Amino acid sequence: MSLITATILTGFLGSGKTTLLQRVLTEAHGQKIAVIENEFGEENIDNDILVADAREQIIQMSNGCICCTIREDLRATLSDLAAKRRRGELDFERVVIETTGLADPGPVAQTFFMDDEIAESYLLDAIVTLVDAKHAGQQLDDRVEAQRQVGFADRIFVSKADLVPAGELAALQHRLKHMNPRAPQRVVHFGEVPIQEVFDLRGFNLNARLDIDPDFLAEDDHDHDHDHGEHCDHPSHRHGHAHHHHHDDDVKSFVFRAERAFDPAKLEDFLGAIVNVYGPRMLRYKGVLWMRGTERKVIFQGVHQLMGSDLGPAWKEGEPRTSRMVFIGIDLPRDILLQGLEQCLA
Repeated sequence: MSLITATILTGFLGSGKTTLLQRVLTEAHGQKIAVIENEFGEENIDNDILVADAREQIIQMSNGCICCTIREDLRATLSDLAAKRRRGELDFERVVIETTGLADPGPVAQTFFMDDEIAESYLLDAIVTLVDAKHAGQQLDDRVEAQRQVGFADRIFVSKADLVPAGELAALQHRLKHMNPRAPQRVVHFGEVPIQEVFDLRGFNLNARLDIDPDFLAEDDHDHDHDHGEHCDHPSHRHGHAHHHHHDDDVKSFVFRAERAFDPAKLEDFLGAIVNVYGPRMLRYKGVLWMRGTERKVIFQGVHQLMGSDLGPAWKEGEPRTSRMVFIGIDLPRDILLQGLEQCLA
């Protein structure tokens, strides 16, 4: 049987996860989706959608989707769903896990790689994070969970943008980009998101051939550490002034670039040591690398202590060979990382 594709849907309380899920569950998209609700969540899917017997763990929906709650832990629930699918008792092709608004998505993501049985049944596709434009500033200031949800995201949807002035929205988007430059952002209205922007994003491929997002190696023309969206309208870019962030977010990102090849053994040793010490604080990291000894790009990414790498396509004739890595984490020692990576070059 083919692997079941999994999406983690996260976001702080009131950010609109349930609204987005309702849309996914009720839309006539022809996909059979299982939704796993965290039972301890504050916002269970509305009863007008799910009229469920409290004893029933799995509910079949009218459009072929199914919905279930986590009774034990996530691993057991995923295992149970996969077993029922193998036996032909349930028919679904993908699963969406809605975390509670206070959850750190890291352990949820790790479930898919730490457990052989789960890894053989599921392919984690992406973490999708909803951000409430009205309250995000305060939440990001006060709650590390809100910061982590942004740091882990493969895609960010900003909800309730109509409730804030344009300048405030631009400042929030700039802040989110600074925290996580690798996640595309989109402003959404009442969960109205095309389904293709939620599924099959291929943001997480530690256990499959990694795809390169084409923009990942694009040079930006700024000399600071984060990339800006092409439509970034932040005042600092309009007027060419240096911008000083007022928020000292715990979650930060930085990019390493090099135009010399890496020595594979040195890089493996260094990354192994770094992950050993700082792994719990490393939310996401990803790179397209020029490695000595191969004519192909090396793609690598990781979450916390888990790392995976794979050979990508060959370097094209005349293509400049460069390495680029992005690290997103909590209070990471930037200087140690940058110096260490520099010393791994051949």
